[in-house]
Amino acid sequence: MKLLLGILQGVLFVAYPAAVYFGLSRLSTRGVGLLLLALLLPGVLRNLWQRRGQLKALVSLPVAVGLLIGLAVAFDDERFMLAYPVLVNLVLLQQFAWTLRGPTSMVERFARLQVDDLSDGEITYCRRVTAAWSVFFVINATASALVALLGTRAAWALYTGLLSYLILGALFAVEFTLRKYLFRRYGDGLLDRVFALLFPPKAALR
Repeated sequence: MKLLLGILQGVLFVAYPAAVYFGLSRLSTRGVGLLLLALLLPGVLRNLWQRRGQLKALVSLPVAVGLLIGLAVAFDDERFMLAYPVLVNLVLLQQFAWTLRGPTSMVERFARLQVDDLSDGEITYCRRVTAAWSVFFVINATASALVALLGTRAAWALYTGLLSYLILGALFAVEFTLRKYLFRRYGDGLLDRVFALLFPPKAALR
């Protein structure tokens, strides 16, 4: 049951715009909100229990989302539901941008999970990519807010449920390609082997 709930919540995170769009087409705002809360509540309670006594537990994304949906139910106002993508982008912005204040950027933390010996150039690159993602989250949050306030429900679902993911994927692809071109670090994966043919390792260029 725990695994099933985790899978359902993961699917809901990705498919949230489509779920809300189709839900609101058939049910009231309060009805859709109650269904969402039923799926989200176990994760919210687990987050609070695991981090009990910590202030961060009260401002974590699961709790914030739960409160947002709770407001939609209490006021029977769908705008709280439509604000979900904005909230997610603002939380990600906070997490990425905050690390720029310290010595280790968010992207560098991810990079060190795979590579320990980062060069000075790679560390600088990671910091610049972290800043670039921070800018993207600002733009995406703004676009999501505008389409929620000024657009139709269908336009909101199209942008937040499809177009924003396509833009996200394109940015990942561009960054991945640029990283391989600049630093020529390769593993054993299929993509790395393809890029090694396109951009030969620097040792092979000598």
